[in-house]
Amino acid sequence: MDTPLVYTLHYRLKNRAGEVVDTSEGGEPLSFLMGAAGVIKGIQEAVKGRGVGDCLEVTVPPAMAYGEHNPELVRRVPRSAFGDIEEVRPGMTFQTNTGAEAQVVKVVGLDGNLVLVDANHPLAGFTLYFDLEILDVRQATEEELTAGRAFS
Repeated sequence: MDTPLVYTLHYRLKNRAGEVVDTSEGGEPLSFLMGAAGVIKGIQEAVKGRGVGDCLEVTVPPAMAYGEHNPELVRRVPRSAFGDIEEVRPGMTFQTNTGAEAQVVKVVGLDGNLVLVDANHPLAGFTLYFDLEILDVRQATEEELTAGRAFS
């Protein structure tokens, strides 16, 4: 069996209008262990079998990114759930401490003593448009395989 690869790349995420909304340029490039969690499937599939210097334009549908927007993850919670926070406003984000794992929610509306929160990933339901430049491809180290992530 071949050792999984670590890819290092620069990316530019654009919206449908072609405007850059996030980029690694001017900062640290993205490094990831192929097959590990943490990088969307659409990027992993796009770079598979590619080499250093390859530049790609990739369109990633929601199913290969952060999934479809799930209306069940939008719910009303009592204002009292926000404890001592004086003013809760749309756009604010909070980390919940309920359930099996922590979850980030965004306040999307207010209705009297109820707060409408959305636990979907901010990019859920969106097709993503990437420009990718592969900077390095190498075999993963034993330490990376054990940890399940790239260290570079």
